[in-house]
Amino acid sequence: MFRQTLLFIIRLFVGGLFIFSGLIKVNDPVGTAIKLEEYFDVFSNDIASFFYLFKDIALPLAVFLVVAEVVLGVMLILGVRLRLTVWALGLMILFFTFLTFYSAYFNKVTDCGCFGDAIKLTPWESFIKDIILLVLIGVLFFYRNSLSNSGPAWAKWTVRVSLVLSVALAITAIRNLPFIDFRAYKEGVNIPEAMQPSAPLQYEYVMEKDGEEFIFDQYPSDDSYEFKEMKLVNEDALPKISDFAVWNDDGDYTDEILTGRKAVILITSISKMNRAYLEKLDEVMRGLEGTPITPLVVAASSQNEIDTLIQDRAWNVTGYQADATVIKTIMRSNPGLMLLDEGKVLRKYHVRNTPNSGEVIDVYAQ
Repeated sequence: MFRQTLLFIIRLFVGGLFIFSGLIKVNDPVGTAIKLEEYFDVFSNDIASFFYLFKDIALPLAVFLVVAEVVLGVMLILGVRLRLTVWALGLMILFFTFLTFYSAYFNKVTDCGCFGDAIKLTPWESFIKDIILLVLIGVLFFYRNSLSNSGPAWAKWTVRVSLVLSVALAITAIRNLPFIDFRAYKEGVNIPEAMQPSAPLQYEYVMEKDGEEFIFDQYPSDDSYEFKEMKLVNEDALPKISDFAVWNDDGDYTDEILTGRKAVILITSISKMNRAYLEKLDEVMRGLEGTPITPLVVAASSQNEIDTLIQDRAWNVTGYQADATVIKTIMRSNPGLMLLDEGKVLRKYHVRNTPNSGEVIDVYAQ
């Protein structure tokens, strides 16, 4: 009796955690795909070059993984095909444990993306979390023959519904933007303010003298102390945004982008961007001419590619460059549109949902 109760509690905990993790990532499968691409880049350089080929299927693989997390979590809690579920979860957690260990030990991917952008874990925290799950799933695996391998009809239908809903939510998030934006550049964020510390940064200075270690909150004026390291005390005060920068061949234009009213077309890669809806962006670019809103293009491509695109589309705008990771963090659409007012993010649009110029003007009028 005690064993069955313990196994049920483990099922609830593990299943609930997988459902929670999966739902957060179903909200943003593109973000999960980006994280997988980071791993594939690392593995292609460190382990075997063929891992680079997986980058082409990162998005469908991401959808499969996040949907599997939700569905397997539901199956585990409801007791549907438990032996198969435990096998599948065991293989999945072994895969995740390998990823998080590799990240932590070799310091390659500093954020595993286990809970998307909602909850940030350090590599070692992620690894410890996966070890705990591995142990708990190991217990279920050990007692798998004592687990029921079927569930009531309503439970099986619940699993089917969770599968359909998860896939539908993932596809909707891909074709639009995440339902809930957990990123530093979400609507309402003032980028210049987010680039500043929330409080004065405080440091501790670790010094050594006569073989003994001392810690000071101010750098000592006594030259007899030997400096060892400097530690940040209030890490929670660090800027939420530390890597935003925009430039072109004439220099840095970050401050200029963050002043006034700007309608920014963000492009992760010009060669890979979705060109099916560029006519919508054409209308926005033309319609904003002569208004207080300045349209512009920011892309993670060469300046020549940017200038060629602008010329081909007959956009009367200036083009700038930015880091691909920053653009991917800001916008889950390639291309996408972001409206800024004195650096504050007013709206972000997937290219499929690009508003017309009148609607853009109305946003600033609100």
